[in-house]
Amino acid sequence: MSRSGKNADRRVRTAKKRTASSTRWLERQLNDPYVKQAKAEGYRSRAAYKLIELDDKFGFVKGAQRVVDLGIAPGGWAQVVRKLAPRAGIVGIDLLETEPLEGVTIMQMDFMDDAAPQALTQALDGPPDLVLSDMAANTVGHKQTDHLRTMGLVEAAAWFAIETLSEGGTFVAKVLAGGTDTELLALLKAHFKTVKHAKPPASRKGSSEWYVVAQGFKPRA
Repeated sequence: MSRSGKNADRRVRTAKKRTASSTRWLERQLNDPYVKQAKAEGYRSRAAYKLIELDDKFGFVKGAQRVVDLGIAPGGWAQVVRKLAPRAGIVGIDLLETEPLEGVTIMQMDFMDDAAPQALTQALDGPPDLVLSDMAANTVGHKQTDHLRTMGLVEAAAWFAIETLSEGGTFVAKVLAGGTDTELLALLKAHFKTVKHAKPPASRKGSSEWYVVAQGFKPRA
């Protein structure tokens, strides 16, 4: 609250060792209603609301029995799944260390490691019916390179979903502005009944991220 008693955005003084961009990021975090709501409701990140909003629109979490969470850190999406589908088996993977979550198997390893897909499927008691991917490559500052690196992860996640999902399953993944690349979109349309793009309200307006939601998996004959 300001001295006048009215709400005011919190401003961060620029420290000598803090860049202007990091100062803007910190101000955005302090003033972000989703960040405040996440803290109040016990979610580990504001990203939890992206999944909640996507599920409100497409309805793929409730009723899920076996879930794979690619890029699980810090665990916000897994928390949402635990809340909406409390009986679901959940396994997640990330390069980053992730604090334990009750009822969730967490692996700290590179999803692009050849051993990762088998490790994930072995941790579940049967094929997944929901594969989630919030993965994004570390940026190098070159727009085209960053796009290619992230879309490479999306493609790997899509193939993992196609090779492991049970019939009727769902694949949800973060993509970048412009949506899913043409070849990958064709691949998903060949294996799922519906493929749609969405930008949930919790995704910041200035962000280039979108999400692809592929539902109704059709196993190969």
